[in-house]
Amino acid sequence: MRLLIVGTLKGQLTTATKIAMDNGATVTHAEDIELAMRVVRGGKGADLLLVDVAIDIRDLVMRLEAEHIHVPIVACGITNDARAAVAAIHAGAKEYIPLPPEPELIAAVLAAVANDSRDLIYRDDAMVRVVKLAQQIAGSDASVMITGESGTGKEVLARYVHSRSARAKKPFISINCAAIPEHLLESELFGHEKGSFTGAIARRIGKFEEATGGTLLLDEISEMDVRLQSKLLRAIQERVIDRVGGTKPVPVDIRIIATSNRNLADAVKEGTFREDLLFRLNVVNLKIPALRERPADILELSQHFAQKYANANGVPVRPLSAEAKNVLTANRWQGNVRELENTIHRSVLMAQGDEIGAEAILSPDGDRLDLAKTAPVVAHATFAAEQVTRALVGRTVADVERDLILETLKHCLGNRTHAANILGISIRTLRNKLNEYADEGQPIPPPGNGEMRGVAAA
Repeated sequence: MRLLIVGTLKGQLTTATKIAMDNGATVTHAEDIELAMRVVRGGKGADLLLVDVAIDIRDLVMRLEAEHIHVPIVACGITNDARAAVAAIHAGAKEYIPLPPEPELIAAVLAAVANDSRDLIYRDDAMVRVVKLAQQIAGSDASVMITGESGTGKEVLARYVHSRSARAKKPFISINCAAIPEHLLESELFGHEKGSFTGAIARRIGKFEEATGGTLLLDEISEMDVRLQSKLLRAIQERVIDRVGGTKPVPVDIRIIATSNRNLADAVKEGTFREDLLFRLNVVNLKIPALRERPADILELSQHFAQKYANANGVPVRPLSAEAKNVLTANRWQGNVRELENTIHRSVLMAQGDEIGAEAILSPDGDRLDLAKTAPVVAHATFAAEQVTRALVGRTVADVERDLILETLKHCLGNRTHAANILGISIRTLRNKLNEYADEGQPIPPPGNGEMRGVAAA
């Protein structure tokens, strides 16, 4: 993790630096905002800013925002300076650390704000095979494509590969291609020269140059605009980049890891992803199974999260009861590890007694997870789905799909969200299918309760 300390920290600079370095951080120091901006623009980058409250934090936040630089800020000040702490949080700081700093507190903030504390926890044979392949190819410089559903732990596996490579002591830089607006992504990746576009008030080094010597993770690569993909392809092939507004190519030495929760072969057919780029990225494919396909990992991860959040919240570490384990292993976990982690976090807070019981395993709505699964509407819909699949011979896939969708929706009393969850498709896909069937003249159940609504044929 790259930590940038801004200011003198009231004379506690050396102590804070040592604590951070003892916790694995690479530390850079800037005396004021101007020097701090030069650091974050200039290639060294930062995953976290530790800022003295004597610094004008609001001005720093505004300057970072003006240049579209996204990095969390933690403020530091003397213990009894409550007013400064409140002002720092209001100005945009994520946390406040009193000085002199405590090692445990700085370690906890580094882990929480930078989100570097994610471990690769697994036991199931399906995941063991993936990790063995990751270990086998980690030492190479081959590009890696990590695929799997949302929440399966693709970035965690990417960090695992980096940590076991020859580049482990160099930067690991991650950029989410879906989270950055299309018109800014090119600058984020390749950097820009001063004056190259409105708002480019100084030269800015992009993620490719920040990652030099290390690994660049292109998260959700499928969401990158196809026009930018050609520039990415050149960077991967020739190991040079062009800054926006630049006049000469810049050499880079990085390993590329990309992730996607979509089928990129389908994206190629649809014309939204370049086939030659897919070939370049997909030298090695690490496909992470959905959590429901690796049941042994459910309990292993649950126990890990139970201990993690008990420690974080200062409550006793409680084991999972036998009934709670049954509830967890029976759930489908559409949100995968991310959903499981949130569920266990809730259970740690809600549990009473010596164990985490089934009554503490709750959905986000506060309902018991096992009871929510057996609601009458869901039971009816499941029965309907089974009925539809009985007589398949002689029918087309499209016909079977249409009947399955409409019967499930009918028995969900028109509730689109319930139907989509049961069918295992997104609500957007369901709506597109319903519009298609309506255009064909099929009667579509209205939202909520009600009788079938006839739709005239086009």
